[in-house]
Amino acid sequence: MDAELSILVFDENTVRAAIIEAGLREAGHTKVATVTELVGLVRRIETLQPDVIVVDLENPNRDQLEHFFQVSRSVKKPIAMFVDRSDSSAIREAVEAGVSAYVVDGLRKERVKPILDMAVSRFNAVHRLNCELEQARSQLAERKLIDKAKGILMRRRGLSEPEAYRLLQRSAMNENRRIADVARSLISASSLLGDL
Repeated sequence: MDAELSILVFDENTVRAAIIEAGLREAGHTKVATVTELVGLVRRIETLQPDVIVVDLENPNRDQLEHFFQVSRSVKKPIAMFVDRSDSSAIREAVEAGVSAYVVDGLRKERVKPILDMAVSRFNAVHRLNCELEQARSQLAERKLIDKAKGILMRRRGLSEPEAYRLLQRSAMNENRRIADVARSLISASSLLGDL
């Protein structure tokens, strides 16, 4: 892992925060900032722009956990969360909120770096999967547009499906546009003319 990662450590307990910070510094991380107050945390995250966030909550109550799950959803950064006790619903909520590592009863200095490495790796893997999913959804939506535009051309011009596609393709090349954009324009124009 890159030793130049900037890391934000949140812990209301300064002793425990010092343990985490020491573990990170011993692992070669020099850009470590510690925050000990919950008030204004998101603002501090926005100001510091850390690459990863480490949260330590000794005995979190439901409100604290929910607050951090909201932070996780909004900041889109790898978050490693250490808690002393947990239950299955808190773990499930943490995963759904995008917490990259949720460690129960595991705050020891020598474990901080491997857990941080895993949190960043997991965050990156989930981010890649989400990007691939979004790309697949976008391609499916474009395919539906193209199919709808082909259907319009087939009805209006009496073309076969391959001929309709080639016409869309030629139009896209001539106009230096993507086929999906030409299809979208054709569907809009056809809708205005009442052909749909």
